[in-house]
Amino acid sequence: MSIQTEIEQLKKEKNAVILAHYYVPGDVQDVADYVGDSFYLSKVATKLDCRSIIFAGVEFMGESAKILNPEKRVFMPDKTADCPMAHMIEVEDIEEVREKYPDVAVVCYINSTAETKTYSDVCVTSSNAVKIVKNLPNQNIFFIPDQHLGSFVAQQVPEKNVILHSGFCPRHHQITREQVLQAKAEHPKALFLAHPECPEEVLAEADYIGSTSGIIDYATESDEQEFIIGTVIGVFHELKLKNPDKKFYAVNSGQVCVNMEKVTLDKVKKVLEDESNEVFVSEEIRRKAMAPLERMLEMAK
Repeated sequence: MSIQTEIEQLKKEKNAVILAHYYVPGDVQDVADYVGDSFYLSKVATKLDCRSIIFAGVEFMGESAKILNPEKRVFMPDKTADCPMAHMIEVEDIEEVREKYPDVAVVCYINSTAETKTYSDVCVTSSNAVKIVKNLPNQNIFFIPDQHLGSFVAQQVPEKNVILHSGFCPRHHQITREQVLQAKAEHPKALFLAHPECPEEVLAEADYIGSTSGIIDYATESDEQEFIIGTVIGVFHELKLKNPDKKFYAVNSGQVCVNMEKVTLDKVKKVLEDESNEVFVSEEIRRKAMAPLERMLEMAK
């Protein structure tokens, strides 16, 4: 019996649903019930009819699923799979800005810890950040923790005073303009599709800027046949599934999220079998973090 068949049987026995982010390995995406970016998976998590959620992703995703589904058990295939950017903001940073700008709205990228969310006014993802910031009544916006997504939002919503933090995604942060220009020289027919977590000078070279799901949709709907992809290469799996005749190139060889790569089929099977690596969030933190997540889901409609 294949491991995929075993996982399917275990899902039925345990009444479990597997959610997988586009950045985890392709074979894990293939056994998932739902695959998507963080916004899509956040929405899905609120509508599931199951006993358990297996979240094939990193820690903040499992926390968000638990916050939105307190009555369900949530498990992570690898408890050490984490997002470095989620820890690049301190409570003191938020308090300092609130003191300076009493009317500020703290806009928290979903790639953050549950504790950080409790000090925030609304959460956002890369696919809805511009829309939500534009519709907030506040003039002053403290965007945390990602400096690059925050900078992109600031450019799209110039009427707001967007205060940036210094956080970043290591995988997107190390993509450079020089590397993009080199990739374009090597693949002159290719369009460059970039995630807004990339630095500003990289985004300036992009033919399209968007979330992982946005990049997939753009490449799928485009009549062009070649694309340079400025995000984690886990997304190539879905791109190739939907576009088997199109060509996709990375900007550099370092576009691999080492934490997402920790999520393997063996670990998915094990967590289904022994129900280890359960996600727990205290009721106080869950209640406080729920508010900005719910506000995100409402404002993004």
